Amino acid sequence: MPKLGLTMTEGALVEWTLAPGARFSAGDCVFVVENDKAATEVAAESDGVMGAPLVAVGQTVPVGAVVGHWDDGVPSITSAAVADVAEATPTTARRPVTPFARRLAREHQIALADVTGSGPRGRVRARDVEAVMKARTSAPAPAPAPVALPAPATASAKVTNRAPAAAPSPPPAPATLGTAAGRLQPFTAAQQATAARLTAAKQDIPHFYLAREAEVSSLLELCAKLKDPETEPRLTLNHFFVAALGRALRALPELNRIWTPQGALVLDRSDVGVAVHTEHGLRVPIVRDAGRLSLVNLARQANTLAERARAGRLGADDMAGGAITVSNAGMHGLTAMTSIIVPGQSMILGVGSVRELFRPDARGQPALRREISLVLSLDHRVLDGVGGAALLNQIVDGLAHPTRLLFD
Repeated sequence: MPKLGLTMTEGALVEWTLAPGARFSAGDCVFVVENDKAATEVAAESDGVMGAPLVAVGQTVPVGAVVGHWDDGVPSITSAAVADVAEATPTTARRPVTPFARRLAREHQIALADVTGSGPRGRVRARDVEAVMKARTSAPAPAPAPVALPAPATASAKVTNRAPAAAPSPPPAPATLGTAAGRLQPFTAAQQATAARLTAAKQDIPHFYLAREAEVSSLLELCAKLKDPETEPRLTLNHFFVAALGRALRALPELNRIWTPQGALVLDRSDVGVAVHTEHGLRVPIVRDAGRLSLVNLARQANTLAERARAGRLGADDMAGGAITVSNAGMHGLTAMTSIIVPGQSMILGVGSVRELFRPDARGQPALRREISLVLSLDHRVLDGVGGAALLNQIVDGLAHPTRLLFD
């Protein structure tokens, strides 16, 4: 079991992609591991033949545990036995499937051969499996078999002392949890680990919160000018938020720090995490040194990470590090959001939706403004209100002057 992050102590093996006896090459996926952050495909380091798995699908084991055997071609009794199996077993042809879609198909007993993939190169996504599930439920139910009715009683029928037939048993009551009827949905290993980590984060990290409104009229006008569906990379408001945060960390490097038992660790790079909603849950890839990137290069890196997150292909290094994350809920119409700090970091910026409202100008006359609510959650063990306010004000100033964010 590989170690996929600094805090990872165990992982769940959610899929074997090779059958015993199958030949593979260096770089081929051998099995898939799920932890609290992502489902990660583990690739072979060299060519070989798959041997016997020692860990069953769905089993959670500690980091470093042996999960299976493979033959590297060195003559031995074991390799000879595996070679015999390999001769009788054709090379496994693996269809591109997201880990979540594979798990969903397994849970609902759907053969992946029956699913048409809508992703790149025919990759099967969760929505494709759900379409098959929906088609099954919407299919008409088979007509009930005819029931033979007893012949009507006649006057010549003999009266017997037989007891009347017992009434049919009522259908079983639905399973209940407490007093509410419903259907229990077991959590996956990743969901359980995420719940445990976020519970610990909320309990162990003394959160405090600072909020400000950011005037974004100039930012919205600039985004409208730069919006071109045929131009790559595609720029969004979120890229400006990441850039503003990265520049703020560069301007105030002493605030770019996290808590450790040995002391405050001051980070050298202005890394910024970006919360991405995926079919596997929330993922937080890290844009490296966001404060030193031009907006175009920042957008390229952020877009690539978001695509890999949605495809379930983020590695442990993609999500490690950084002191702060941006979590944008504006597209959902939320006025503001107060977020839980990502474990291992010290801050998270919750971003709300754009609102139009009138505020008095310098002469006291009503002026139309377009604003976004920003809520900064901070770890009080390493940061205080004065430092947090300085960082939030720096972010607001960057958003108010967006042309400064276009270049390094």
